[in-house]
Amino acid sequence: MVLAVAIGAHGVAGEVRLKVFAEDLGVHTVLNGGALTLRSVRPGNNGAIARFAEVSSRDAAEALRGTQLWVPRDSLPPLEEGEYYHADLIGLAAVSDADEPLGTVVAVENFGAGDVLEIERPTGKRFMVPMRADAVPEWNGDRLVVTTAFIEV
Repeated sequence: MVLAVAIGAHGVAGEVRLKVFAEDLGVHTVLNGGALTLRSVRPGNNGAIARFAEVSSRDAAEALRGTQLWVPRDSLPPLEEGEYYHADLIGLAAVSDADEPLGTVVAVENFGAGDVLEIERPTGKRFMVPMRADAVPEWNGDRLVVTTAFIEV
């Protein structure tokens, strides 16, 4: 599961600026299958500033730009009822509450008022649905159901 992405260097000593998608990146010290070891992370402008054991110069930090930082799915904490990881929703088949195929979830966005799913129809047209119980009454590992009132034609 992707927890963050490197967005550039910070300073001259090898620190890396990150866009973080996790609540607490610091609980994961081994990233990318052991390729990176997180030594420290602190808040920064527009994200976080991290130091990795393997990165000791600005050039090395800059070379990480665009690199996704990930951990295996099984290293994440278990979810409570009604919780989900964004990555678990992306790729799910979307169907209407009448069991008609709608397309596939291609993105999960959050513009400040809660998560919004972007669903792509087989035609390539996309529409968005709020990830709320009245709009998405159920989901599992195979599909998610969208209430008819929230389906764009």
